[in-house]
This record gives sequence, structure tokens and C-alpha cells, in this order.
Amino acid sequence: MNQDWLSFRLNPRLQKLRSRLLNDPYYRLQSVEEIAIAASLGIRIDANQATVDDWLRLPGLSIHQARSLVDISRVGVKFYCIEDVAAALGVSAQRLKPFELILIFSYYEDETEDNITYVINPNTATVESLIKVPFIDTSLAEAVVENRLSKGPYQNLVDFQRRLNLSGDVLAQLMYYLKF
Repeated sequence: MNQDWLSFRLNPRLQKLRSRLLNDPYYRLQSVEEIAIAASLGIRIDANQATVDDWLRLPGLSIHQARSLVDISRVGVKFYCIEDVAAALGVSAQRLKPFELILIFSYYEDETEDNITYVINPNTATVESLIKVPFIDTSLAEAVVENRLSKGPYQNLVDFQRRLNLSGDVLAQLMYYLKF
């Protein structure tokens, strides 16, 4: 049996905390140690669906910060990592690093018609259709078509990125609009 598990089972304070974590969904975690224990029990907070009460479980977050995160999420901003949450709060990502144990960053498609994305196949697209894609200007659209005509169709997103020498940031923006 694992030594940490044995000490956990024998420590009455940890047993009380475990019971509280499992039975009180509003319990505010007090420390990094409590975050780790909660995470080991399978407790998670989905950053993209968290309520004010969920955010308030994290130590050191104020009601104002919790409300801000919920409001930002409601207007359509997606949190993909702890750095996104830190930027939304205007704090350093290092301050929020301990929260990574309990936060998850799931992505949920919006199902409204307003959010239908313009998706295009770069292997068949014209320059005119490529420039309709956000983040593709005329020079990139021309490069896509010229490269495809001279070197053949793109195999996948990685081949597309490599052949056009696109940065990771540009590719991160384009990947939602391209289908091979």
C-alpha cells in the first residue's frame, strides 16, 4: 500500500477534509494541498462551464473575479489553458498554476446558426474563396494556390503548415477553417 495513502487514511484531519470535499459542492479550498486532495478525489472544475460558485472554490479568487470569469465566458470567450484565465483576470499565470490540478479546459461547440464557420478545402479553393477565410489575406491565398499547383495537393494540416512556412500562431487561427 502506498505510504501517502496510508497516512491519508490514518490522519483524521484529512479524513474530515475528504468527507467535506465529497459532500459539500460549495466548500472553498484553502490551499494548494487541498486542491491536490480534491483533484485526487476526481473533483474538477470545467473552466468553460464554471459558475460563480465553482470559481469561488479556488483559494484566493474574489467574488468580483469569479463574476468576471463567468461574464467573459457567457459572451463567448473560451478558456483553453490557465494562461487564458490569468489574462482574463489580469494576473500572472504563475499565480494560478496550482489551479491546473483541478481545472479542465473542455471545448464546447456553439450550436447556433450564427456560429457556423466558413470551412474550405485548400486543395480545391480559389484565391477568391480563400480570402473569405478569416486570417487569410491576398498574399497568403495566392501562396496557397501557387504552392498547391507546383507541389501538388496538401496532405493535411501539418503538410499545409510546413509547405507554407506558417507560424504556430497562424496555424492555430486557421485550423478551424480548413478541411483537407
